[in-house]
Amino acid sequence: MAGSATANWLRPAFSVMSPVPANARSDAAMSVFPAALHASHYRTRFGGMPAPVRGAFWMVLAALLFSLMNGVIRHASTELHPFEVVFFRNLFSLAVMLPLVLSRASLTTSRWRLYFTRALTGLAAMLTWFYSLSVMPMAEAMALYFTAPLFATMGAALVLGETVRARRWTAIAIGFAGVLIIVRPGASTLSWGAVAVLASAVFTAISMLQIKALARTEGSLAMTAYMVIYLTPMSLPPALAVWTTPSWSMLGWLVVLGTVISFAHLAFSQAFHLADASAMIPFDYAKLPLTALVGWIFFGETVDRWTWLGAGVIAGSTLYIAHREAVVARRARNALGTPGGGPAAEPLTARDPTTV
Repeated sequence: MAGSATANWLRPAFSVMSPVPANARSDAAMSVFPAALHASHYRTRFGGMPAPVRGAFWMVLAALLFSLMNGVIRHASTELHPFEVVFFRNLFSLAVMLPLVLSRASLTTSRWRLYFTRALTGLAAMLTWFYSLSVMPMAEAMALYFTAPLFATMGAALVLGETVRARRWTAIAIGFAGVLIIVRPGASTLSWGAVAVLASAVFTAISMLQIKALARTEGSLAMTAYMVIYLTPMSLPPALAVWTTPSWSMLGWLVVLGTVISFAHLAFSQAFHLADASAMIPFDYAKLPLTALVGWIFFGETVDRWTWLGAGVIAGSTLYIAHREAVVARRARNALGTPGGGPAAEPLTARDPTTV
């Protein structure tokens, strides 16, 4: 389809440029515009792949972009306070995202209070995450951050009254054992960076619960728009308290940060649009090795065996919880007689990457 559209676009130009037969003009088009036609060919092949495969591609791409931007956050924090980096991240994301959202989604809503509280928890998660990246190894921070789904599942049970049975509680306990493996409280003093990451995971978990409530009536693009609309002015006061005027080169890095993170969020959303959350979540764990690679290449960071072991325990427990939540959601849909979709279709472990 894309290839034929390209050929149709080329025909008028070649009919004016050269009075040669149609088949010759087609050959000429192939020789003059090979790159465009090859790109069209690959887009067609990509579009013909199964939706879960395309979803996995977008999920890994999002993980790569988020990992690279974690490196940019670390770099920016060498000149600016992390709270100021948060503000510029939101400012430039707003500049990129808002025109796109306004052209594709309605921002009419009656749930201002929930949007506001979600922005508060999102800001707290972002401030603590950016701070942690400035004071501790990035891979270790990422490994600890993966506890967010554990806190979210606990919150769903304790706050929302959802049923969480013994198998998921056991998985939660095992996941927190992974935290102990990473921080090893008896072997060293618990750092403020580790405390900040765990606080970020808690705030992210609260944000997950709020997103689950919003998703019953709001579209994903509207939720993204309101997030950046609220976060930009809300992140300004903390930034002003520690303000340092950025250099022009650093300002360029901040523009890159806000822009690329916006596209990372779009890739993340596209992945969940193409396939079930339970199928996409495992690919999100690509952030850990990718973040470790970024830390090693650009900052000379190494990851010890305890961090990898603890991260594996946390990942295993959250993946099991995601599997169980998908099973519960499927049973709920079957009981209601609906084929899929709706709030029950998305596990809490489908993380909202608002920290970045």
